[in-house]
Amino acid sequence: MEILFWILCFVCVLVGVVGTILPMLPGAPLVFLGLLFGAWANDFEKVGWIPLTILAALTAFTFVIDFIATKIGVEKTGASSLAAIGAMIGMVLGIFFGFIGVFVFPFVGAVLGEYIVKRDAIQAGKVGLGTWLGMVIAIAAKLGINFAMIGIFTVAYFF
Repeated sequence: MEILFWILCFVCVLVGVVGTILPMLPGAPLVFLGLLFGAWANDFEKVGWIPLTILAALTAFTFVIDFIATKIGVEKTGASSLAAIGAMIGMVLGIFFGFIGVFVFPFVGAVLGEYIVKRDAIQAGKVGLGTWLGMVIAIAAKLGINFAMIGIFTVAYFF
């Protein structure tokens, strides 16, 4: 049973890290779930409730990061709600076009959404750039948190 938990640990952590970059996959929650399986593999003897509580708090914090990054991107550029919807649609469609699509399509979606509302290409470009920068900053921050979670787990497990 221990080997099964370790397999689940590695698969969830790997998919979670990838899911931090790709939309539609809950990145940090999958990383947390994987680390929970890792702790469970030895009946929580090496990784107990204190590190798991810290990991859970970091997981929750990634949702705050998403909210704040989106809010700042929208507020700073004066984006319309249609621009935000366009960016989300772009994220989903971008998955089908690989890694580049994940980064280009949200920008295009935000630009198109804003242009439909205001018919101002310069404003639409600013909104697209602001949305894209917010998304990239959020992804970088969440990746950092995911790796910090893995580091905390590793330290708790081996020391």
